[in-house]
Amino acid sequence: MKPVEIQTMGCRLNSYESEVIRNLANKAGLNDMLVINSCAVTSEAERQTRQAIRKARRANPDRKIIVTGCAAQINAVSFSKMPEVDTVVGNIEKLDPEFWFGLAKDSPTAKIQVNDIMSVQETASHMISGFNGRSRAFVEIQQGCDHRCTFCVIPYGRGPSRSVPAGKIVAQIKLLVNAGFNEVVLTGVDLTDYGKNLPGRPLLGDLVARILKLVPDLKRLRLSSLDPMEIDDRLFGLFGDERRLLPSVHLSIQAGDDMILKRMKRRHSRNQVLEICNRLRNQRPEITLGADLIAGFPTETEKMFKNTLTLIHEAGLSHLHVFPYSTRSGTPAERMPQVPIIERKKRASLLRNAGLIQLRKLLNTGIGSKVTVLMEQNGMGHCERFLPVRMQNNFASGSLIRAKIKARSGNVWIAAKTA
Repeated sequence: MKPVEIQTMGCRLNSYESEVIRNLANKAGLNDMLVINSCAVTSEAERQTRQAIRKARRANPDRKIIVTGCAAQINAVSFSKMPEVDTVVGNIEKLDPEFWFGLAKDSPTAKIQVNDIMSVQETASHMISGFNGRSRAFVEIQQGCDHRCTFCVIPYGRGPSRSVPAGKIVAQIKLLVNAGFNEVVLTGVDLTDYGKNLPGRPLLGDLVARILKLVPDLKRLRLSSLDPMEIDDRLFGLFGDERRLLPSVHLSIQAGDDMILKRMKRRHSRNQVLEICNRLRNQRPEITLGADLIAGFPTETEKMFKNTLTLIHEAGLSHLHVFPYSTRSGTPAERMPQVPIIERKKRASLLRNAGLIQLRKLLNTGIGSKVTVLMEQNGMGHCERFLPVRMQNNFASGSLIRAKIKARSGNVWIAAKTA
């Protein structure tokens, strides 16, 4: 019998949840099962999920295939009609031990196991001692989203915003540090919304300060994507005061034009993004900044697009996640005048190229500097600023290596171990 196999699509939160699923399935004694943990952030992501399902069935004609994740939560009926799929499981059910133990009993179950995620009020903490094949660990601190950006369906896949109590997060991180992890990444759907449903309404900065104080053996703490308008004052200060809080921030910006931002129902303006980037650099001059950007949002003119394009240089954004706008059924943006798909792709390419220019400029200025690299695989790793580094020798995955940057090769630093 083959052990349970999991294919993860999409975000870091899905990566974390895939490890929860692996643990639950193993505890239930399940075998010969393939779980596809899907993504719904774009229509392309959903298409790739369907493609992965068909490919998985061809390669595994006798294994049970379970589809879960955001795409499964939002479009359960559609996925249940695929002949390759045995069971469709919701985002709450996939983290429920009873579901997996129920499967192990081999009793008849409905093909769709998806409930109303909008009624969920709490997020459970799942203790994980390791991550399969990963050098850094992810810890979920928050779930869901209360915002309603006009292009996004994720709130309907993840439910309302809710947070994990700080004590449970600290306990999870201690477990991971004791298991040998040197770097932990805090992850969630709307990370900076952390705490508003908890007693005392703690902020993300309060949580980060508590983790760093109570887990002194944690070498590196990294944050996943942040909403620029929700970064609290204490978190700004920690970037300047705490070296273990790593100097890299990924911002959920989406556009650099004020009219497009309003039509997206974002909560920031172009000038506010620039002010926040400057404030972060004042706190930590070496900080690297990245962003999510959408190209070709409905009604976006050439002038509006150029405002986003020039923002990359003005804000010094070097780590970009660029998406051509993807029409999502049922969203307000679907009813707005659409930019031709070929133009969306062209604009996305221009944004990516602008980001590469910023990245290479950053890499060029760092030649000769010293960094600490978290090793991954095949001699590759990332330094504190989440810049990619290729070492001249191989080192164990997950180890921290002090290195001197010798050169740039494409979009990667070349480095050698140093004292």
